[in-house]
Amino acid sequence: MLNSVRTAMLLAALTALFMGVGYLLGGGAGMAIAFVFAAGTNFWAYWNSDKMVLRMYKAQEVDENHGSGAVRRYAQIVRALAHNANMPQPRVYVIENQQPNAFATGRNPENAAVAATTGLLSILNENEIAGVMAHELAHVKNRDTLTMTVTATIAGAITMLANFALFFGGNRNGGGLIGALAIMILAPMAAALVQMAISRGREYEADKMGAEICGHPEWLASALAKISNGAARIPNETAERHPETGQLMIINPLAGRGRDNLFSTHPATQNRIDRLMAMGPAGVRLDADGSSNPFEAPRRGPWG
Repeated sequence: MLNSVRTAMLLAALTALFMGVGYLLGGGAGMAIAFVFAAGTNFWAYWNSDKMVLRMYKAQEVDENHGSGAVRRYAQIVRALAHNANMPQPRVYVIENQQPNAFATGRNPENAAVAATTGLLSILNENEIAGVMAHELAHVKNRDTLTMTVTATIAGAITMLANFALFFGGNRNGGGLIGALAIMILAPMAAALVQMAISRGREYEADKMGAEICGHPEWLASALAKISNGAARIPNETAERHPETGQLMIINPLAGRGRDNLFSTHPATQNRIDRLMAMGPAGVRLDADGSSNPFEAPRRGPWG
């Protein structure tokens, strides 16, 4: 409950920021227009944000009867985990991208989807894929998917509106050209900080619940180490063009370009691994660079 209240307050802050930029650009009328636009954006995002994100990443829906063996096993794993979690099976997608990553989206568990990149499916064993998908199903079960996609949509709109400030120069409330430049720089930064505050706590919670869904926290810990190492080496061009969607991913997809950790929407990977390992075998340490990995062997899970 506390986490939900906190998230609602942060979403309200994001909307207020959007209205504030509108006021600085157009006074009272600008704020009113921004309010209407924010309300419309929220309504549109509720119904369409999942489709928008999947289309943005050119995700292709798959099932247990089509695609390569790895893709079919991935779909089977999602089905088995959804059954374990006593929740509806989400739609399953694959994204043609060499960076290992994954995300979940959808307004509720009945209308949810999970997506994994081909890079992720190629470097993880089946148990590690199960750990990742259990994490994504935890986001679905906690209804984080709606919150994060709406947040990403509003943050993107704030960035777009702030960029308009340079062209229109703001009104007297914005201080002319100097005020417009300040809006263009500071508003996206503030939106990124709110995204960070919303996302980081939810990642820890999804890690914990995901470990409970699959029954093996070490599977997710091992996967996070491999994904983090891959994301640091392989850029994700779609995420670079749409950085507001980065919070949806299990690991920050912008890590390959050395973005400032202050604005990272994800906790430090090593901190996540340490928390997961505290739930699992005692005395085992797994480093975020993938070294000292005791879970490399592809042990079989309950899906076959």
